[in-house]
Amino acid sequence: MVDIAMIEAARTRLGGRARRTPLLSSPFLDEIAGRRLFVKAECLQHSGSFKFRGGWSAVSALEQAVRARGVIAFSSGNHAQGVALAAKLHGIPSLIIMPTDAPKLKIANTRAFGAEVVLYDRIKEDRDEIGARISKERGLTLIKPFDEPEVIAGQGTTGLEIAEQADEEGIDAASVLVPCGGGGLTSGIALALESRAPGLKVHPCEPENFDDTARSLASGKIERNAVPQSSICDAIMTPHPGNITFPILKRLCGHGLVVTDEEAQKAMALAFTRLKIVVEPGGAVALAAALFHGKEIDGDTVIAVTSGGNVDTDVFEAALSRH
Repeated sequence: MVDIAMIEAARTRLGGRARRTPLLSSPFLDEIAGRRLFVKAECLQHSGSFKFRGGWSAVSALEQAVRARGVIAFSSGNHAQGVALAAKLHGIPSLIIMPTDAPKLKIANTRAFGAEVVLYDRIKEDRDEIGARISKERGLTLIKPFDEPEVIAGQGTTGLEIAEQADEEGIDAASVLVPCGGGGLTSGIALALESRAPGLKVHPCEPENFDDTARSLASGKIERNAVPQSSICDAIMTPHPGNITFPILKRLCGHGLVVTDEEAQKAMALAFTRLKIVVEPGGAVALAAALFHGKEIDGDTVIAVTSGGNVDTDVFEAALSRH
């Protein structure tokens, strides 16, 4: 359902809108990782995460009359902000369904982008049911966070940039580590690299207790996480891989990597100290895997995506003070 042509088309629509985020490096991080380490800083993207790419791609792909009625999305924060900002720039209304325990910064930012925010209890309520009901009542178009072809295509533009930047650095073989929730970013990057840089192999990275993708890749079928569980990595606390994303992950990705919350915190602190970037816990899991799970990674070069930087002050301060 998603191919390189869709990703290229999404890139055309994103032209002049999305930032070409940098590929950063530090000799200090290379030493810890035990190999060359590059960091694709999507935390510097508009709205503070890669989600702006998918949000703009999906909103801009709608027929004008449909788009004018407005859009609806559900998210713990980054997809919320990406869709809300895309809707604002298109001059259309948006309604975002967010869990009550989402970071305050993400809720505030989503409202600041002009979205109406509806909060729900992620343990007791079903966000899919809420989204379907409100969408039908108000005539809004639902933009899913990862299991949506145009969203995947938009996220895949990150992979096109990685391919180009790797070529600029003379990299023709590397492990590409990607924070993974439902798999939209991971599958999009994998599709782009399959076409543009086949020597770069994608590995999804997840926090412990939310390693559904790693287990699904190992078993060959979609596995679910037990509930309730908790993690500081709110951005990627999804119950299972998507029905659209998993076949792509299964075909193109290598084994998954799993990190602890403590390792994610360490990666946040090192990203700030050595690269001068702010990364949220969920956005730091790929960097944590690169730094602390080197024995599970092949090759002498690794590219880690830091997928978002929308972190509450107290959470960020805790990471810095501990590490």
